[in-house]
This record gives sequence, C-alpha cells and structure tokens, in this order.
Amino acid sequence: MYVVTGSAHSAGVARQLPSLPVENILVEPSARDSCPAIALAAAVIAQRDPDAIMASFAADHLIRDTAVFDRVVGKAVEGAEQGYLMTIGITPTRPETGYGYLRCSEPVENDRLQRVLEFKEKPSLDVATRYVDSGKYLWNASMFVWRVSRFLDELTARRPDVAGPVLEIAASWDTEDRDEVLQRLWPTIPKVAVEYAVMEPAAEDGLVATVPGDFGWSDIGDFETLAEVLGTEVTDSVISIAVAGGTEAGDDRQIVSVDSSDVVVLPSRGRAVALVGVKDLIVVDTEDAVLVCKRDRVQDIKKVISGLRENNAERFI
Repeated sequence: MYVVTGSAHSAGVARQLPSLPVENILVEPSARDSCPAIALAAAVIAQRDPDAIMASFAADHLIRDTAVFDRVVGKAVEGAEQGYLMTIGITPTRPETGYGYLRCSEPVENDRLQRVLEFKEKPSLDVATRYVDSGKYLWNASMFVWRVSRFLDELTARRPDVAGPVLEIAASWDTEDRDEVLQRLWPTIPKVAVEYAVMEPAAEDGLVATVPGDFGWSDIGDFETLAEVLGTEVTDSVISIAVAGGTEAGDDRQIVSVDSSDVVVLPSRGRAVALVGVKDLIVVDTEDAVLVCKRDRVQDIKKVISGLRENNAERFI
C-alpha cells in the first residue's frame, strides 16, 4: 500500500498507519489535483515493479460492503491484465449533479466488465435524470485499476507536460536527490484531474472499461452526504450532523426548530442554532465561521473557499 498526501498530513498518516513503510508515503509539496498525485504513485511503483497493477482509491470514501467491494476490485484487476484502463462504476441511486457519469456500451450489470464509451462530468439535473433512467450510466467514483506501464504510456502520449516531470521525480525518488528534484519540478506540473488528462480521451479511443458495483459507496463529499452517514433527525426532517467537536447524536438542546424543514445543521459545541420558518438549507456553525446555503447550491461552497483564499483569509477554511 502507498499513500499520496500533502505535507500537512504526512505525519498524521504515518501515525495512523504505523505498519506502512515510511518510503511508501509519497508527500506532495503542493496540491496539483488528482492526475499528478496518481501519476507520482504509478511512476514510483513502476520504478520498483515495472509490471505492477495498481489500484487508486481516495482515502475519504465510505465502503459499507467490503466483501462485494473486494469482488469488484478483483474483476477490475482482470480487466487491467487485459490492457484496459479500468474504472469502478457505482450504480446510481438518484440523479446527482455533483458526480461524473460513465456511459457503458450496454445496459449496466453489476460485477461484469463493460467498455466505457464516454465520461461526462457533472451534468445538469435534467441530463442526470435522463442518464439514470436509461440504465446505461454509472457514477464515476474515481476508483481506478491499471497496469502502471499502460497508464504511464497513455499519460505520456496525452499529457507529456505532466508525465515528463513526474517520471523524472520518480527516477530520483529512492535517491538522495529526491528533495531537490521534487522541489524544482513539482511546481511546474499543471493542475489537472486524471479524468480530463487520461480517462476521458482514452474512453473515446476504446481503452477504458468498468466493473459496475453496488457496495454501499459514499464519497462523503458534501454536507448532504455527511448528513446521510452521520445525521440524527431532530424534528420535522431537520438533520443534525454529529461529528467530533460538534453536537452529540440526538442532542436537540443545541438545535431549536420552529416551522422549519429539510435543513441540515452542523452545530458548534456549546452554541445553540435556532431555525425559524426556513427550509432547504445547510447551516454550519463553527468557532470562527458560519456557513448558510441552499441545499441545491452545496457544490458552490468551492467558490466560497476560492473567495477566502483570494482575500488572504485561509484561516477560516
């Protein structure tokens, strides 16, 4: 197992995974999106085992049925052995505008390898509804399985501006020159997601396949999803998120709801949140910041983060 993480989290990763060899913690000097991170892992692994098959997973995803997940990953490995760039598709449970979609070559069938004809990122609600109703689309969960040599070849052909510096960094990874090469080259790598850099164009060329799976997946990527996983109903479908440092599950003393509904609340410890005549909101109260947004605008929180960074207010993020 390898972990790619930022410098702010590397010590925490080592502490939480004491059995993981320190040389398998790959530290990015700065975030460059998913493609450079995944490419770095692929290139370092290729230095140590050129014929390896790797699987890439985001660390913050929730997998409820690990037995089914293991079976799906095993099927994906078989596809990688055949030369495909594999992605694990998630059976959609609803039209969701925050996810990417995979169009399959035939109606979806769980645990069965199918070619991917198209990647489509974050469609409108009408389009997402049409995708789900067709039965030919899956959610893209950004879980990938491939032979490292095949992925690096495709990356080199499609995005040499990413592959070139990454391969040079990987060549120095197990040497005393690593820090110098990493600090010099990493900032030159463009920020790009692996879907845009490799998977979308490769799918157009017939090189991508998927194994659909239904294993209780969630990426916990927004407060809506966090409420589904950790939420406790207060009253009138007002949901309190119980997390460390916040309210205890079921502690409705901190949330007062009057004629309010369909609200997700993350309250701060020791402070009350009162809701009067509101609906369809996300309310997040922390020690130094308060967020209030419409539930259908939750994806726009990224704009808030960008605005804080532009105003040199990163301490509130």
